[in-house]
Amino acid sequence: MNNPSVDAVVIGTGIIGAMAAHYLREDGRTVLMIERGEVARGASSGNAGILAFPEIIPIAAPGMMWKAPKWLLDPLGPLSLPPSYALNMAPWLWRLWRASARPAFERTVAIHAGIMPLARSEMLRVIERAGLKAMVSRTGTLDLYDSEASFDAAAADWAAKRRAGFEFRRVGRSEIDALQPGLAPQFRHGMFTPDGLQVSDPYEFTKALVDHVIARGASIRIGEVTGFEPTATGARVMLADGSAFEAKTVVLAGGAWSKAIAASLGDHAPLETERGYNTTLPPGAFPLQRQLYFNNHGFVVTPLSSGIRVGGAVELGGLRMPPNYKRSEAMLKKAKDFLPDLKTEGGRQWMGFRPSLPDCLPVIGPSGATPAVIYAFGHGHLGLTQSAATGRLVADIAAGRPSSLPIEPFRISRFR
Repeated sequence: MNNPSVDAVVIGTGIIGAMAAHYLREDGRTVLMIERGEVARGASSGNAGILAFPEIIPIAAPGMMWKAPKWLLDPLGPLSLPPSYALNMAPWLWRLWRASARPAFERTVAIHAGIMPLARSEMLRVIERAGLKAMVSRTGTLDLYDSEASFDAAAADWAAKRRAGFEFRRVGRSEIDALQPGLAPQFRHGMFTPDGLQVSDPYEFTKALVDHVIARGASIRIGEVTGFEPTATGARVMLADGSAFEAKTVVLAGGAWSKAIAASLGDHAPLETERGYNTTLPPGAFPLQRQLYFNNHGFVVTPLSSGIRVGGAVELGGLRMPPNYKRSEAMLKKAKDFLPDLKTEGGRQWMGFRPSLPDCLPVIGPSGATPAVIYAFGHGHLGLTQSAATGRLVADIAAGRPSSLPIEPFRISRFR
């Protein structure tokens, strides 16, 4: 078997893999990126394009499991679990329930509050150095609530965000109308975050970063990675076609496909997929001014260069079940109710796999089998947001220097 040797291999060309490759190249490492499908076309291409730095509140929150049965009764609601997949999800849901206990929840909030400043500063640095400034705009974020009661119910979350240093203000109907004309009259309560940043198109942004890394000397190989083996000088990466590469450093940023690859080294992460859905309507479908969060309904509407994206919700269905685009249609119907002038014709539907861990934290850190393999996966809804911080930490670990942030909370060993 031919085992060509390279300096660093990065598995995955989503936003996490692209950021890891960028930082490794900045450290002077030669980089080979391996992609199982089309470059930048995984979950990173279908997100809402929001740089959601204030989103420090995890899904696993106190009281969440009491709400879940109500959500699950609605097959098109914000959370869906097909009966055929329920048994597969039981261990993950058990861990999610444990993570929603008050002490675990507060710890997770603190960890996210700790990583977000690094995520923001490093993202702004990458945008500048990679020439991506034209792809990011300061639109501001408008969080909307159906009633005063639902707004008040979120008070503790907003207080936690304020303690973490994020700035926002409460807005009533008159200011909501000024910030975003055309909303249905039920929305009289909201929060506005002036610093909300929007990526013009998440696929184009990720692809541009990959192209930047390639222009600086990285290369790409299309192939499916099946596993790793430690070697005396690093690790061997094995592909499904029988080929292999030996490298001093290997970064696993394979998103939802990372679980099986990490298991080849005896590292077991309870990774599952939150299948996300969206519809991207043509430009001109609505005069959208900024990011809109419909907090009581689990979806967002965001302005992209390619149109208006309506997306969100969670379907726990693994990697093999066929898409249920009725979920996209249900969100689009609600969006029409909330934005009556929205033109819903001509949209493109999409479904993708958010790689999610039940404690709502990613895995970032070395394998338990060899320090040559570094994990960077499981970011759930925050992959784009936390990507630059992850790339910075991966490069720190690979170089053996003190990391920019303690990595203990992110190690895969926490699941033992």
